Amino acid sequence: MNYTAVTSEHIEQFQKMLSADRILTDEENLLRCASDETEDFVFRPHVVLQPVSTEEISKIMKFCYEQNMAVTPRGAGTGLSGGALPVSGGIVLDMKRMNKIIHIDAENFQVTTEPGIITEELMQAVRKEGLFYPVDPSSKGSCFIGGNVAENSGGARAVKYGVVKDYVLNLEIVLPNGEILWTGANTLKNSTGYNLTQLIVGSEGTLAIVTKIVLKLLPPPTRNLLIFVPFHSTEEACRAVNKVFLAGYTPSALEFMEKDALVIAQNYLGVYPIQITGDLAAALLIEVDGNDEEQLMREMEGIVNVMEQFNPGEILFADNDTSKEALWKVRRVMGEAAKHSSTYKEEDTVVPRGRLPELMKKVKDLGSEYGFESICYGHAGDGNLHINILKRAMPDDAWKNILPEAIRKLFIYTRELGGTISGEHGIGYVQKSYMDIVFSETGISLQKQIKQLFDPKKILNPGKMFPDH
Repeated sequence: MNYTAVTSEHIEQFQKMLSADRILTDEENLLRCASDETEDFVFRPHVVLQPVSTEEISKIMKFCYEQNMAVTPRGAGTGLSGGALPVSGGIVLDMKRMNKIIHIDAENFQVTTEPGIITEELMQAVRKEGLFYPVDPSSKGSCFIGGNVAENSGGARAVKYGVVKDYVLNLEIVLPNGEILWTGANTLKNSTGYNLTQLIVGSEGTLAIVTKIVLKLLPPPTRNLLIFVPFHSTEEACRAVNKVFLAGYTPSALEFMEKDALVIAQNYLGVYPIQITGDLAAALLIEVDGNDEEQLMREMEGIVNVMEQFNPGEILFADNDTSKEALWKVRRVMGEAAKHSSTYKEEDTVVPRGRLPELMKKVKDLGSEYGFESICYGHAGDGNLHINILKRAMPDDAWKNILPEAIRKLFIYTRELGGTISGEHGIGYVQKSYMDIVFSETGISLQKQIKQLFDPKKILNPGKMFPDH
């Protein structure tokens, strides 16, 4: 697509919409918004705009639509699929100043918020009112709730509580032409027309800009128990996952970590709460939560009995908040640790959890065939495996030209297992060339037609989702 380049005349028009301190053209801010956490990509925008209201965004989008200028919405920049990369230059719409919680409705278990608040801050704010927002991505301490909506984020507790889509009741959005609308209603049930709310959730900022979010909340659990279970075999660790559910238990979290992931995370942190012995191959981190401590103890005892069928190593019970937090910190930092250890690519595959052992074996077989190292971990309770492919000694030519062949083989196999190529990170910029693996021509065509209806000029978050967009 050919987009209009941003000129000084355009900047003058933006100055009529925003105060000068929120129109950024300095090198520091342009570089900040040129990248996210996806590999090492850099796409420099022409200008960064920081709106503070829906009305300002409406004015900006109306002008950009008329002028045919590319606009890339940006949250906290923690994404792993390149969803916030301004690949066509133009304008980055930086949502960081729209960070207010508008209303916590304790009577109806809802919160209305702007998109730029950090997810963990939102969680803490509703917790103070005796409410619970359970979706907790690993980056919850830095990511924005708006970005979570854009990517339909999950996290460790999705296995029990679900993902973002399960909590979004209603959205205020600005369309690419500047029109403002609400997508639904602040009700638990809604069978009125097409479900526009769920269409926007997970659309990665390609259809509209989310300016207000209404989330469903829950009563908070008051207690939790956590165990760390080491295994002598990666396959046994994967096999044990589904047996927990077949035995009738639903943990609040069930995380898989292979040995290399544990090593790299603890070395990165410089603290070592987990003793890594020579025969450890992988581990599971299992949590149950609720309000009845005796019931939780019975559940955990039952889960331990399941684990013992697989001859694990010594099971570690985290018996206080400090030890629980130490274990969770190791798990949550694994992606960041992998990124700092080597040039890398992170794949976000997901399969029916009973097929997890087959997926894990395929990853290692492909590594042997193509000469790459991998570090695997993820939300095993819902079959979501994060595969960090490390470059290390792999030649540049093989990394650039041959590795994509291996990734395509991995995704095809994932699809054959009944899975798909992204569980929670989205498609964005880096996975768009693989969409043909999971969708037929008709499926892709329907999605492109939806994009065309919302954004006929294709100015909003261009270069994402589809190979030719």
